[in-house]
Order: sequence, then C-alpha cells, then structure tokens
Amino acid sequence: MRIATWNVNSITARLPRLLAWLESSGTDVLCLQEAKLAEEQFPFEALREAGYEAAVNATGRWNGVAMLSRVGLEDVVKGLPGGPAYEGVEEPRAVSATCGPVRVWSVYVPNGREVDHPHYAYKLQWFEALKAAVAADAAGARPFAVLGDYNVAPTDDDVFDTAAFEGLTHVTPAERAALADLRATGLADIVPRPLKYDHPYSYWDYRQLAFPKNRGMRIDLVYGNAPFADAVKDAYVDREERKGKGASDHAPVVVDLEV
Repeated sequence: MRIATWNVNSITARLPRLLAWLESSGTDVLCLQEAKLAEEQFPFEALREAGYEAAVNATGRWNGVAMLSRVGLEDVVKGLPGGPAYEGVEEPRAVSATCGPVRVWSVYVPNGREVDHPHYAYKLQWFEALKAAVAADAAGARPFAVLGDYNVAPTDDDVFDTAAFEGLTHVTPAERAALADLRATGLADIVPRPLKYDHPYSYWDYRQLAFPKNRGMRIDLVYGNAPFADAVKDAYVDREERKGKGASDHAPVVVDLEV
C-alpha cells in the first residue's frame, strides 16, 4: 500500500500534474493540502475517472485539505474536533478517513506568520487540539498516521541554514515542543530517506533559486503509530515532482506499507 502527502499549492493550478503523478506513482492514498478552492469546485469527476474517491474539507481560495483513495474511504470526519477558530472562523485544515486497513489524517497546520502574531498563538492552540483528537487512534492497534504540511521543521537538520531562520516561525522551541507532545501520544516521525541529497527536504521557496541550490526545509511530515511504523517498507521525497514549469513549492512525501 502506498500512502503520500503533498501540499499542491492550488489543486486548480496543479490538476494536470496531480493526475499524471497519481498515474505514474501508483499511489493508493494521497493526502492533499492547500486546495485553495471551495468544495463545490473540487474536481471530483476527473479524480473518479482516475479511480479515486475524495473526501474534501475546503471552503474557498485559502487553505483546504483533501484525501484521495482508491482502496476505500469510510468514516470521514471533516475538520479538527475541538479545534480553535481564528478570527471567528474554523479554517478547513483537517480531514480524516479510514482507507482500507489504515486510519489516516490529512492536516495543514497553521503557518503562524510571526512569533508575536495572533496566528502563532493560534498555531500552538491548533496543535493542542490535534494532540487531543488523535490520542486514542495513536495508541490503538490499527495502523494510523497523521500526514501533511506541519509548518514546523522538527530539528535544525531539517532546514538548510539555521541562521536564516533566526527569530522566525517554523523552528521555535514552542513549535518543536508541540511536535514532541504530538509524538508522545504514540506517534513516530517516519523520515524519508534523503536519496542523493544530504537532507530529505520537502519544501523549497520559489524565490532565489532555492530548489536548484537545495535551500529547503522538511516540514511535510508523516507521523505514524507503532503498527503503522512497523509496516513501513520505504519512505522518500519525490523531488522530481518539484521540478519543471508549474510545480508546487512542495514535493510529495511517499510511504510504502506492507499491510
């Protein structure tokens, strides 16, 4: 079984590449982030023709998550139970479902913007709600994983240059502590192998030739419980999908399971 996560940075802009990648990669379950459309605009029919059901939590031109599956899609939950609102709005940042033998979440954690910004406090509150929401499944006997764009680099090794992030979000002790608390529910970081590069980055800015220079970050993560981790046979970043015209600024992170 092949499961992947990919921040596509607009499904509308990326649909041809998405469909081509699904066909070439043989992915069974794909967690998507930054859909950037309303649910009624989602390309259900095109994906159905490709063999995938879709569960979608999206409301407009910002945020939005989805899950695509060709191995079943049951017990769908849209949103983060008990999650906080930002400026009175519950943003569409989570969707979960059972796909065959595995329970899966697709999450798009708030960015945080700046350390002294209200969005940063919201980000930490969102992590607290996520931890509470997944605790039972994380400790369970069924393979379970939370995949997505976490907007946090877990360690200094997960950014190209720590000095470049001095005083910025994504690397602060509070954010990394939130990740550690999430893992403490019974989850492990399923780290993709770095291929020919030193680090398995998953995001590179569009500016300043960040991708050719490999000035990236590992913020697209797969956190799985023990049954999930025990079933992992391979994990990698598909860097090829970050190349070329019309690419997202994130690459897919792929995990192969024997379940």
